Amino acid sequence: MSDTLIKVEGISKKFCHSLKKSLWYGMQDLGREITGRRHGGEGELRPEEFWAVKDVSFELKRGECLGLIGPNGAGKSTLLKMLNGLIKPDQGRIEMHGRIGPLIELGAGFNPILTGRENIYVNGAVLGFTKKEIDQKLDEIIEFAEIGKFIDAPVQSYSSGMKVRLGFAIAAQMEPDVLLIDEVLAVGDIGFRSKCYSRLAELVENCAVIFVSHQMYFINRLCSSAMLLKSGQKICMGEPAQAISRYNALFSQEGKVISGDQETRIENLRLLDKSNHESDAFDWRDPLIAELDLLTSRANEEVALSVTFMGMDGAIAAQCHSSYNNFKVRNAYERNRVRLEIDRLNLNPSVYYINLIVYDKTNNRQLLWLYATKKFEVTGDFCGGASFQYEGHWQVADASR
Repeated sequence: MSDTLIKVEGISKKFCHSLKKSLWYGMQDLGREITGRRHGGEGELRPEEFWAVKDVSFELKRGECLGLIGPNGAGKSTLLKMLNGLIKPDQGRIEMHGRIGPLIELGAGFNPILTGRENIYVNGAVLGFTKKEIDQKLDEIIEFAEIGKFIDAPVQSYSSGMKVRLGFAIAAQMEPDVLLIDEVLAVGDIGFRSKCYSRLAELVENCAVIFVSHQMYFINRLCSSAMLLKSGQKICMGEPAQAISRYNALFSQEGKVISGDQETRIENLRLLDKSNHESDAFDWRDPLIAELDLLTSRANEEVALSVTFMGMDGAIAAQCHSSYNNFKVRNAYERNRVRLEIDRLNLNPSVYYINLIVYDKTNNRQLLWLYATKKFEVTGDFCGGASFQYEGHWQVADASR
């Protein structure tokens, strides 16, 4: 059999904003299928319909992990549901080979009145395993799930974290050929998530994995490629770092303000080098100066500023918070020119984005949050495994002392 386990050719799926019209259109589509015509029509949109996924194609081989990224409502979960057969595409073709292990929605596939142990056998049978094969894997599944005596309690009594533990344990230990994972792993505690990601790294060697997450660090770490979706359309597909960079750029292009009170503004953000010249590239040993104009309402006597440096994987590499430095901006009730000087960047050579957050004087309420508002590059002759590089003083000590 070919190592290509997933082949998707031009699939599209449309939905309707109106429930009544959606039911009527569903009856029309059913009538079309009964009479041998195309499901969903010829590609036209009827009143109040929209494309949730539009003309997406890709292939995935054994040993590959595809990260699906994009803003909320981009079509990621819809695409996964079509791959798992939960919903039918209106256009296009999907080929899936081998056993499919889905982990798409919290508790999906579980019978709530059955115990965890009974659900293991039900899910294993759905994946095509015999009772004898499930018996052999049962202890490993229960041990991985870490839910103890609750394995013999009805699933309806489980917390959301327990459902994730059991669902992932079944999918991981049954060793499917294709593993589909939505954002559900964000529910578990940090210890279990760490174990899941380690297990994923092992699984991807022998199966094809599609992984949906808003945590860019894990997309960059686990995936061999990534696809960026926006409004149901494929924007790009390639190296994870490339797709993540395009993902971050979406926020810069579509409005930098993530949240704000509409009376607080930051304007004229500039990055300056040690000669006070504006620049977008700095050596990792060099200083960095940020200047900006801050405007806020008279209701704020003083505010605090947080500047974070975010890598292309979406992970925060470093932060400089004015409150940590015992500094707050006194409101002059006009434009405030704020200048931040960092003596030495010490950031790993890479591309970074600047996030800015303005807090009120309590440091609890965000007055403004600008995401990926400025992009710059750090250059250097050394690239380590961590984002931040300390300048240490090294020496060989006298071992005889």
